[in-house]
Amino acid sequence: MELNCPLPFEDDERITMAHGGGGRRMEQLIREVILPHFPTGGLKNDHDGVVINGLTGELAFTTDSYVVTPQFFPGGNIGDLAVNGTINDLAMCGARPAYLSCAFILEEGFAMESFRQILVTMGKAAAAAGVNLVTGDTKVVDSGKGDGIFINTAGIGQLLPGARIGPERVAAGDAVIINGTVADHGMTIMAEREHLNFESGRMESDTRPLHREVAAIIDEFGAQIHCLRDMTRGGLASVLNEIAQSANVQVTLEDSKVPVNDPVQGACELLGLDPLYVANEGKFAIFAPEELGTEIVKLLKAVSPENTPAVVGKVAAGEPPRVECINEFGSRRILDLLSGDQLPRIC
Repeated sequence: MELNCPLPFEDDERITMAHGGGGRRMEQLIREVILPHFPTGGLKNDHDGVVINGLTGELAFTTDSYVVTPQFFPGGNIGDLAVNGTINDLAMCGARPAYLSCAFILEEGFAMESFRQILVTMGKAAAAAGVNLVTGDTKVVDSGKGDGIFINTAGIGQLLPGARIGPERVAAGDAVIINGTVADHGMTIMAEREHLNFESGRMESDTRPLHREVAAIIDEFGAQIHCLRDMTRGGLASVLNEIAQSANVQVTLEDSKVPVNDPVQGACELLGLDPLYVANEGKFAIFAPEELGTEIVKLLKAVSPENTPAVVGKVAAGEPPRVECINEFGSRRILDLLSGDQLPRIC
């Protein structure tokens, strides 16, 4: 007679369906694997929700989901990408990030060690940014119905004094300033995904939090900072188009003034990609009066000396709203929104 054990096999090295079943295995996953890595600022995060005290005045709220492939790449992984990305969404509202939630959708069979590495980087990113991960959720889907791990994060922040950020405030006479090189993240993900090596050098994602740079410029210039936007999917060109449409203005970009790292520029040229449309995860555009451009660049450089901020364009009145780019020879071209993605699954 064949005997069968009624107890399920407990695999400590892989995510199993039991880890999402609401029982003992899920309890172990949350208490022993997830929670030890998350800074909570004294708040209890072992409940389905959290009560937050201490935030007053105007608040900013955001949510985002992260589905990047591969999950690990030079410069980071999906974990710190999720934390930094949500921090940056709050910062672009002119807010100081305070609290984040985090929900995981895990695929059955995903390596537990990989999950631990992601959690470690999430905890470090949150601690370094001074924000607290205070509540979340975990779900497990059948093998073949996910892509290892998806992460959803939401964030709450407190509006900084003097901040008046919005695309409707962009006006003729504004300068367009960016805080550093473009296209680093998107090209790094593509090279890692496709196993490409370029002789021009190593590329690395620029994923990092931006709230301290934002706080510095708002503290210095207040409501003179008209609009902020992080240059994620669609890159700088897409951001400028969105702002031009919202503010009903025309934006002129000077191609030669946009900083691009040499390895990224070489990879883009080889593959026929335009770095202006490639995603970033640690870069943002600032719209402010033209006379403040040099001062903003100087302040950004002081806050983050490793970056290469630059004034790259200007805003003018005109119909219809559009974005055009001038190259070093004086030739002009229209930068329109792409109908699709140059590089899919980059965040």
